[in-house]
Formats: sequence, C-alpha cells, structure tokens
Amino acid sequence: MSRRSILFAFIGLLIFTCSLKSQEQLNLSLPEVVALAQSDAPDVLIAQTRLNNRYWRFQSHLANYRPQINLEADAPNLNRSIEKITIPDGSDIFINRSLMSNSIGFSLVQGITATGGTIRATTNLERIDLFETETIKGSTSYLNAPISISFFQPIFGFNQLKWDKKIEPVRYEEATREFSEEMEQIAFDAAQFFFAVFTEQLNVEAAERQKNNADTLLSISSGRYGVGKIAETDLLQIELRAKNADANLARARLDLQSTSEQLRNFLGLKTPVLFNLTPPENIPTYTVDVSTALQQAKKNLSQPLAFQRQLLEVDQEVAIAKAQSGPSLNLFARFGLSQRADRLGGIFEELLDQEVVNLGITVPVADWGKGKSRRAIAESNRELIQMTVSQDRINFERSVQLRVQQFDLVRDQVDLAFTAYEVSQKRQEITQQRYLIGKISLTDLNIAIDEQEAARRSYIDALRNFWLAHYQLRTLTLYDFEQNVSLVRSVDR
Repeated sequence: MSRRSILFAFIGLLIFTCSLKSQEQLNLSLPEVVALAQSDAPDVLIAQTRLNNRYWRFQSHLANYRPQINLEADAPNLNRSIEKITIPDGSDIFINRSLMSNSIGFSLVQGITATGGTIRATTNLERIDLFETETIKGSTSYLNAPISISFFQPIFGFNQLKWDKKIEPVRYEEATREFSEEMEQIAFDAAQFFFAVFTEQLNVEAAERQKNNADTLLSISSGRYGVGKIAETDLLQIELRAKNADANLARARLDLQSTSEQLRNFLGLKTPVLFNLTPPENIPTYTVDVSTALQQAKKNLSQPLAFQRQLLEVDQEVAIAKAQSGPSLNLFARFGLSQRADRLGGIFEELLDQEVVNLGITVPVADWGKGKSRRAIAESNRELIQMTVSQDRINFERSVQLRVQQFDLVRDQVDLAFTAYEVSQKRQEITQQRYLIGKISLTDLNIAIDEQEAARRSYIDALRNFWLAHYQLRTLTLYDFEQNVSLVRSVDR
C-alpha cells in the first residue's frame, strides 16, 4: 500500500472519529430494524399512498352501480337578439327575439348491470317570459313535467358494467396483496441494509483485533530481531502488516460510516445515529413443507390474481370486438306527464301523458372483413395470453419450490461455516503462540491469520444468506412459517 493511500485512510479515520462525538448510539436487533422499517420508512409511505390511490379507484368503480342524482338548473337565460327563422312557406325572415327563460329540475340515473341499459327519471319546471316589443305583447308561460321516466337499452352492445363488476374487484384485491408484498419486500431490504452495517461493524472489530495483534507481533519481533533470532526481511514483512492493519482499520471505519448512513436514510431517521447491531445468531428451527409453501403462495400472493385478471381482460377484449363487428339494436322508451299554462297553478291541472318509443337498428352489410379481422385479432390475443399465463403459473410454482428446497441448504451452511470459523480461531491462536516461541515460520503464521479471516467472512456470509432467505421466503409466500400465520395485511377504511 502506498504512503498516499495510507495518508488518505488516516484522514478518513480522523473525520470518522470526530463525527462520532455528535452521534447518538442506537442499539438494534434484526427484528427491531425490520419493525422500524415497516412502520415509518419512506418506502412504507410510498406503498400506502399507492394503495390509497387504488382504493379510491375502486370506490369510484362502486359508485357506477349506485343511482346518480343531479340538480339541473338554467336561470336566467336572457336572449335579446335578431335571429333568422324559417316561416311555413319555406322562406327565411329575421325577427327580434326578446325573452328570458328559467328552468330547474332533478334527475336520477341508474345503470342496469345485468343488461347494460340505463334508466332515467326526471322532474322539471320551466318558465318563459316574453318581453313586450313594438310587434309582440309581453307574456309569461310555464311548462311542468313532474315525472318522466326513460329507458335506454343496447340489445347486442358491449356491457361495460358487467365486465367491470368482474374485473375491478379482482384488480383491487390484487392491489391489497401487492401492498402486503411491498411490506415484506421492505422487510427484506431492511435485512440487507442491516447486514451491510453489521458486516462492516464486524469488519471494524476484526480490523481492531488485527491491528492489536500486528502491533504486539511487531513489538515482539523487533526484540527478536535485535538479538538476531529473525531475519530483517521477516521484520520488514511484519512492519508492512502492521501498517496495512492501520490502513485496513481506517478503511473499515469509513465503510461502516457509509453503510450506516444508507441504513439511516432507508429507515427515514432525521438525525445522525451510530448503530450498534446485535448479532442475529439465534437461527430459528422451523421447517418448510414444499406443498404448504406453494398452497400459501397461491392463496396469499397477488400473482395468481394477476393471472385471473389478465384472462378476464382478454375475454373482455373479445367481447368488445364481437359487439363492435355485429349488428346493433338500441331501444329507447320514455313515458311522462306534462302540462303547460300561462299561470303557475294551471300547470298541475289535467296533466297530459307523453310516450316515446324508438328502436334503432344498424346492420353491417359490407365492411370488407374489418369486423372479422377485429374478432380474429382479439381471439388470437386471448389464446396468446392463455398460453403465457399457463407458462407463468408453471414458472411461479417452480420458483416457490426451488426457494423452499434451497432454504434448508442455506440453514445447514450456517452451522458448517460457524464450525469452520471456530476451528480457524483456535488454529490461529495456536499458530501465533508457536510463532512467538519460534516453532514455526512467519509464512505459516500469515497463512493461519488469512484463513481465520476468510472463515470469519464465510460465517458472516452464511448468516446473511440464511436471514435473507428467511425474509425472501416470507415475501414469496406472504406466510410466516416460524409463527404459522398469514402475512396478508387487512386494509381497514
């Protein structure tokens, strides 16, 4: 390592040491970090906002099946103008118009889910005031329509209400499960950040031990060199290891500061803190059955609902294509009561009934294959989506099965790595003692130190891999196999 690199490392160490004086120490275990992340982390607020958006979208969908009541008013409507009109003999003349009209009414509109039609009930009152001119005498007239009921029904049209009633509940349930998945993904991310800090925390501790050992070894070796028991090359190698140990300690502390800042930002903590993380060495002993995991994944995850929604949506596209390319019949009917009068009281006397019935028919005679092509495209897309969903289901099941099978292997690796780490520690201690009494060479000591460090890193990696697999399994199934409870969160409003 160059002198410049060592200088920068020591400057970083000085900055890190000064910053610790203003930081509060926070003692946390892995479950506590996960709980903190799932309560106030910025990612949680984003997930909640996304779910809230989807909730109101679903509420808007539900409102389509409820009656809509409207107040309709046009008051005042003043018209003073010269306008062209056509008189009975077919010619046009210009006349002066001077009037004011006012109207007010209520309407109730209700969609019919079963048929896709619409029923509408209205009540309306109008008044027209003709202002006196040179040729027209002023007057007032009223029109009352106390009740009017109309019905519109497309016979072969596409029924949007029916299809929305099938798709939108599935879409909303999919969104609620996605929220649970996002919360478990946050737990998984929290575990990753935890181990990033925890690993650097252990690296700092290891670097401090290595520095102490290197300083002790340098002191002893200097004495041995003075009496001619070791060669100068061995002493220089030990001095180099001591300097590298100092630089490694400074680098480890800087890395710890960097990862701690990343964890603080992830948790949404506003003030600087110094994390002191508890080693998560208590490995849970629960077992995971493949069939149970697959059953819980199908029951809890959003992906099976996404498959269902995709199939419904493509069926809807086929229905739209068929409706647009076939004959169209629209039935309209209206019944109401009305009366006009020159005074307000007269509009309620001897009400007259009015009926309107209309059947509109559109039959495509020659569209040069456009309708047939539209249906063929929709049906082809449906077939493609069905095959894709079928393959995705197989891949989904295989993914769950593979993760469960790997879980036991990852757990076994922790025990093996811990045993190897213990053996390497004992070997390193024995080797160092034998070196101090001159029984082995410096090369053998360096090999033992390097093997002990490699075994330590392997153990931490195995511990990290297990806990990440633990939280990944929770994300993959939305089920806690340790507590035997579902992780699907209820959405209360």
